Amino acid sequence: MVADDLLLSRSALAALIEKHDRVRLVGAVGGDADALEFAEIHRPDIAIIGFDGADSSVITVAEKISSIPECRSLVLAERFTRSIVRQTFSGGVDGMLHRSVAPSRFFEALHRLHQGERFFDTDLTVAALVNAGCPLTMRQLAVLERLSRGDSTVEIAARLHLSEGTVRNYLTSLVTKLGARNRIDALRIARDAHWL
Repeated sequence: MVADDLLLSRSALAALIEKHDRVRLVGAVGGDADALEFAEIHRPDIAIIGFDGADSSVITVAEKISSIPECRSLVLAERFTRSIVRQTFSGGVDGMLHRSVAPSRFFEALHRLHQGERFFDTDLTVAALVNAGCPLTMRQLAVLERLSRGDSTVEIAARLHLSEGTVRNYLTSLVTKLGARNRIDALRIARDAHWL
């Protein structure tokens, strides 16, 4: 089963799978609720779920699908964050790959999942888990994560239970620590390093 909110992405992935002679596509759906309902009714061996890197409810759906007897879940993500990778590992999701992976690697993941193994993109997972070289504190990363979602200073303060002045101080210090020109440049640096 393929589940992806984006019709073009879902269609392309379905077409790729249908060309493979050892894999059979049982359905392609959009949205979290559709994916879970389809998986509960049709019990696919593997549910392939597209993830934009922002809405963690997709990971929750992948966890629920993995709990269905004889059903495994593979998340295809645009980007990885530490919190998402940790949630994926601990929540019982069976695999996670970057969307840009080569088709041969993708089919290797499907084969290994079908054999009962877990399969995670090694480079990005290690980078997300260990945050090699990340100079930012957990609180600075939390502020930057909220900023990456488009939150204003006022909204970040409310969500993280901080004062607006404290949020501004965190933003100033993380821009300095990263040697960035501004907040936007700091976001770019953090994303390129897979810290967010």
